[in-house]
Amino acid sequence: MKRLRKTYGCPVELSLDFVGGKWKTVILAWLKEAPHRYNELRARLPDISDKVLTERLKDLEMLGLITKAQAPGQPGVQLYLLTERGESLRPVLDALYAWGADMAHELKVSVGTPRPRQRRRYRQEEPEPA
Repeated sequence: MKRLRKTYGCPVELSLDFVGGKWKTVILAWLKEAPHRYNELRARLPDISDKVLTERLKDLEMLGLITKAQAPGQPGVQLYLLTERGESLRPVLDALYAWGADMAHELKVSVGTPRPRQRRRYRQEEPEPA
């Protein structure tokens, strides 16, 4: 993650340091709906690589927008969820969602459930248990 500058030309520049880029805002939008495990986010974002998802989650944690917590009653299960700072983006995320829905209708493009993740062609199969 890049370090935040001490001076910005306008507030939008600072805002984009927090939520700019291809994936950060989409991750925040899913976490706005509910806390998610890593694999749940992975399933909702089929076009992101594991490396990039891990990097973006770390970026968002370092920026104080999300945190990890243990799932209630599920030892060892970690959830990602919005912090108070992340929750402060809720109106912005709602506005982006509404604008995107309007544009989808206007442009006649489909939005909705992400397509299932494709299995990697060269994935090694797990050995059968003995």
